[in-house]
Amino acid sequence: MSIRLESVEIKTPEGIQIIIGQSHFIKTVEDIYETIASSMPKVEFAVAFCESSGPALVRFDGTSEDLKKLAVEYALKISAGHVFVIVLKNAYPINVLNRIKNVEEVATVFCATGNPVNVIIAETELGRGVLGVVDGIKTKGVENEEDKKHRYEFLRKIGYKK
Repeated sequence: MSIRLESVEIKTPEGIQIIIGQSHFIKTVEDIYETIASSMPKVEFAVAFCESSGPALVRFDGTSEDLKKLAVEYALKISAGHVFVIVLKNAYPINVLNRIKNVEEVATVFCATGNPVNVIIAETELGRGVLGVVDGIKTKGVENEEDKKHRYEFLRKIGYKK
């Protein structure tokens, strides 16, 4: 059996966050939609899901045509069985991540980020699967006192800490 490895680059536009994960059932799109929609008011998002049997379509839904197109584009680039892509605007993954992980079909979450990512794909005769993701740049060092102060102030500025 041969295995072909591929790196699929996903670059998000400014202000867009993504969550990439794997699920196991076609109802993923509806359940994730309902989960995000009920998580916070006025959230803008889309979800796309790579169906892994039957017609093997990208199933999708969302609150914005532009975000739906983006989620479908990312899902098609990945084209791996049971993978879902969530695109968020004016929200952060932290606002919905634990609720997404609790959706009964969700098997794993590979990343939740606004960074560019490389999705590492393995392809065999059976199909395609995600091995993991590369999310962000290589670590440059360890924070100092000034960096700690900046982190502390930033979290309070954006409202995540008091």
